[in-house]
Amino acid sequence: MKNIYFVVFALFFAGFLTFTSCAKRGTITGGPKDTIAPVLVNAYPDNYTTNFDGNEIKITFNELIKVKDINKQLIISPPLKKNPIIIPQGSASKFISIKILDTLQPNTTYSFNFGQSITDNNEGNPYSQFKYVLSTGSYIDSLAIMGKIKDAFEEKPDNFVSVQLYDAQTFTDSTVYKETPLYVTNTLDSLKVFALENLKAGEYYIVALKDYNNNYKFDPKKDKIGFLKNKISVPNDTLFELELFQEKTVFKAVKPIQQSNNKLFMGFEGNPKDAKITATDGINNVPLTMTKFPEKNKDSVQLFMPLIKVDSLVISVEKENYKKTFTTKIKEQKETDSLSINAIQKGTLHFRDTYKLTTATPLKNIDKNLITLLNKDSVKVDFDFAYDEFEQEIKIDFKKEEGQKYQIEFLPNAFEDIYNLKNDTLSFVFDTKALTDYGNLRVNLTSAKKFPLILEIITTKGEVKASAISNGERTLNFDALEPNIYKLRIIYDDNGNGVWDTGSYLEKRQAEEIQYYPKEIDVRANWDVEQEF
Repeated sequence: MKNIYFVVFALFFAGFLTFTSCAKRGTITGGPKDTIAPVLVNAYPDNYTTNFDGNEIKITFNELIKVKDINKQLIISPPLKKNPIIIPQGSASKFISIKILDTLQPNTTYSFNFGQSITDNNEGNPYSQFKYVLSTGSYIDSLAIMGKIKDAFEEKPDNFVSVQLYDAQTFTDSTVYKETPLYVTNTLDSLKVFALENLKAGEYYIVALKDYNNNYKFDPKKDKIGFLKNKISVPNDTLFELELFQEKTVFKAVKPIQQSNNKLFMGFEGNPKDAKITATDGINNVPLTMTKFPEKNKDSVQLFMPLIKVDSLVISVEKENYKKTFTTKIKEQKETDSLSINAIQKGTLHFRDTYKLTTATPLKNIDKNLITLLNKDSVKVDFDFAYDEFEQEIKIDFKKEEGQKYQIEFLPNAFEDIYNLKNDTLSFVFDTKALTDYGNLRVNLTSAKKFPLILEIITTKGEVKASAISNGERTLNFDALEPNIYKLRIIYDDNGNGVWDTGSYLEKRQAEEIQYYPKEIDVRANWDVEQEF
């Protein structure tokens, strides 16, 4: 019997080993991914409740949720003066509690639009655009208006644009600067259309703001604004369009600060060009030369002053209706700015570009006789030059030939700056490519609405590579463009000043109209492209 048991046990054990060796290894899975948003179970008081006279709302869901980005996502209309206390924020819970700190207006419908702020705790599935509505009166206001947002200059509008309604009976031009709106909504981070809902019948003024301070008030130094000049009535089935623009900031100077023995920095708002700068040491006038700060997007200018010993300077700044006087102390510094010349283009000079050099200090004299431009065969090339004092740029203009190598030489004393400093010998080398390395673009303006207009060729990053003004010409040619993907932009130049002009809220003036061609243009080397616009 023992042998029989042994044989049975051996067969069982062998079968077990065979089974385990054939089994596949794997990992335990948690099933399909949760893609379902939280579900509302109940609210107290009920959603769309009337005759509300409490100060707290509790909303319960079927699973743990998180509330995130609530300061950006939650839109309360009409706005409350004090932000409510909302629990939870950051931690998980099955309910949301809203404690209202304001005294609510009588007979008013309030809406709480949570945007994308409510998500489930595990997978972050959003409960999109959940809205809780209540009324302090006996009924819920149910009228609505709709519209879309665009940008006056950019091809796509900003995110998080507020659209605001004001009572027409109490509205003045100063209301948008001082008062919160009667109703508000927001495009949040994805929408370009808007809907203002739960409105009362009446007449309103409508305004859109890219509101960087999040206070529903227009700050022209920071915010973009869009508006309709005339009031609107509700109910209304019109699809409204609001175009945002950044107003031109009025010029304003900041007290100059000494940076070296012969230079001050002066901050500003608006456009400093053509501002009149004068200075005195208390007895004598002190000449100052204002130039642009060399770094881009820097809201400062440079004020170069003589090398004199004074305790302080009284500096006056004037432009249009602005006038301001500052007193700046002057101390001996370790550094003194001196003359130096640098070429902007190094290597290749493209056919559409002008050869430029920058100076560290402003110039008072350029002697063309001490400047020589040679091609690769050492043949002199005729040229013209211009000096832009504000930009501190020397521009050399000449007829470029393809496949050339150029050398420009500045002999001693070719340049003299305002401190009577002169240059030593300078030499720069650059070249040009073959014309077959570039592409040509012809644009046919088949349905331009009016003239004059400006046609701009821009990169996908918004950099203007070429432009032309048309006073009625229907075909514009752009030769020798660098191979690239381009976009086309038309500016309807209503005042004919050659630049795009923004709008003004107080003047009730919209920005000049811009149109973008909807498709990108592929300009390739040695290609001719003809494009209908």
